[in-house]
Amino acid sequence: MNPSTHAALYGPRQPARPVRRERPAVVVLAALLWVVTALSVSLVGGLACIALLWTAAAGEPVAGLVLPVLLIPAGAAGITVLARAPRVRDLAASTRMLLLGAVACPVPTALAVWFWTLSG
Repeated sequence: MNPSTHAALYGPRQPARPVRRERPAVVVLAALLWVVTALSVSLVGGLACIALLWTAAAGEPVAGLVLPVLLIPAGAAGITVLARAPRVRDLAASTRMLLLGAVACPVPTALAVWFWTLSG
């Protein structure tokens, strides 16, 4: 193979990036954010499914209650799109998880607190 072929096809050779050290505080904070997010999504999804079941059992139309249940996968798709953005992909794994957790946490947590207070 011609030595200049690689440079012609892929550009100049670049060394690999140095390995980034994970910071324990960032890892713990990211884990806490994701635990709160997971619990909140579980509570909101569970309550929405119970409401759907009760509404269907009562013979009422369930079309209005399906939208909140569909927002959960829509939010997950939005977080996935953000995670695949070039600038976010370049971050260290712990920093990326902290950023994504900070974006994912507020909405389901606020909904879970609101549902919790509404249900008494």
